[in-house]
Amino acid sequence: MHVNILLFEGLTQLDMTGPYEVLANAPGFTVDFVSKSLDPVRCDRGLKFLPTQTLASATQCDLLVVPGGPGTDDAIVDADWVAFTRQQGLAAQYLFGICTGSLLLGAAGLLRGKRASSHWRARELLSRFGAIPTDERLCVDGNTYTAGGVTSGIDMGLKVVAALCGDDVAKLIQLQIEYDPKPPFPGGTPATSEPAIVERYLAMSQARFDRRAALVDRAAATMP
Repeated sequence: MHVNILLFEGLTQLDMTGPYEVLANAPGFTVDFVSKSLDPVRCDRGLKFLPTQTLASATQCDLLVVPGGPGTDDAIVDADWVAFTRQQGLAAQYLFGICTGSLLLGAAGLLRGKRASSHWRARELLSRFGAIPTDERLCVDGNTYTAGGVTSGIDMGLKVVAALCGDDVAKLIQLQIEYDPKPPFPGGTPATSEPAIVERYLAMSQARFDRRAALVDRAAATMP
């Protein structure tokens, strides 16, 4: 099982490193990190990662992994990223979008008529790409796996491994990485967080949402 993980400027590192930790431990899996060049790629918080393949040199994958982050907003209106995602996605056996990575799958025309999830602040925008937004943290529609916010990529990575390799393999990996989350506070979704916290986050994120929505409209207008 060959995996291509997209690396674009401004991605959120946990969207990529969480699922990678799970998938890289699956037997028989090989992983490439694909970017426009082999230059280091800077994530939204400053960490840099080294691609292993370029858009031109990458081989066809069995599993396409698309992380999210602020950089997704620019990727969805970047013709090179949209074309590569579509080309790889149409031929891949499985699609895996984490957080706002599902927006790039949508911009590539890969989510039409499919149920899909994303970060809760961006979820409603999926409908502009013909997808059916769902509040599910882990959404599976056929061969397409889309996960909610940043940390859900680990959960969905385990779900993908279970589907491809069996439950026992996924359980072994979960034990190996000692994945047994117990958040120190209740919350983490609009439904479970205190209303004041939700309102504060909505205000903090409004400018980003407005920019993202405008770029989604641009991307949807040229969607293949």
